[in-house]
Amino acid sequence: MNKFYGTGIAIVTPFLADGQVDYDGLKTLINYLIDGGVEYIVSLGTTGESATLSQDEKKKVLAFTAEVVNGRINLVAGIAGNNTAEVVEQVKAFDIPGYNAILSASPQYNKPTQEGIYQHYKAIAQNAKLPVILYNVPSRTGSNVSADTTVRLARDFKNIIGIKEASGNFDQINQIMRDKPQDFLMISGDDPISLPMIALGAVGVISVVGNALPRQTSDVIRKCLNHDFKGAEKGHFDLIDITRLCFVESSPAGVKTALKQLGICGDTVRLPLVQVSEYTAGQIIKEIQKFTA
Repeated sequence: MNKFYGTGIAIVTPFLADGQVDYDGLKTLINYLIDGGVEYIVSLGTTGESATLSQDEKKKVLAFTAEVVNGRINLVAGIAGNNTAEVVEQVKAFDIPGYNAILSASPQYNKPTQEGIYQHYKAIAQNAKLPVILYNVPSRTGSNVSADTTVRLARDFKNIIGIKEASGNFDQINQIMRDKPQDFLMISGDDPISLPMIALGAVGVISVVGNALPRQTSDVIRKCLNHDFKGAEKGHFDLIDITRLCFVESSPAGVKTALKQLGICGDTVRLPLVQVSEYTAGQIIKEIQKFTA
């Protein structure tokens, strides 16, 4: 389970100006993150714009990422959707070496009941060759995975090893932390509240802003995990404004603007996402310059 303690990065998928996957940019970004001290990478999560990639592109990006990482850090593959049967087939077929777990967001759009969510994850767990991390992000999916459902899944399926919890609901987080099995991992899915979540027992974060600032993000998380919350305060507060700016318009357009400013990769996103406004880009650039001055 220690594989997923610390800082995970929900890595962006860089695109060329014509919209094709930028594999050189992806390689540069992966090495930048590893040099920045992160513990693992999540490929093709929401931040990776997985909804706009074809199945063939997804396979190529996942394989290329594993090839570049080459065992240097841990890897998680994002496999999700709102058609349970299709997700199960993708999970069953997944055989790319180098991955340590699957991250699967709760179904979007359908708005299933809690029993529907449970049965969806049950089908995934019963067919997955790798450990499964749940992902609860109600702001995107339109439905919440309740604390009771999370705990029920954690108790019923040993290969469901944790949750990326991005509800921002501390009543729910408290209940999960109180009732979950001891070895079930709570992972923050919200950069700004990782510190208080770790204070409650979370084991780290799957970060977006860490794409641009991996060293700063992982330093804060490492201090928190060492119970040095006072020492983590400055870094935590330093990241507030850049994190807010990365989400003020659509994500990952904001963090891609930061990555372009850092010379890591371009800021192209695929429709229906668009690049951030000129005003927001200027604000992001100013904030990033504070970290590079």
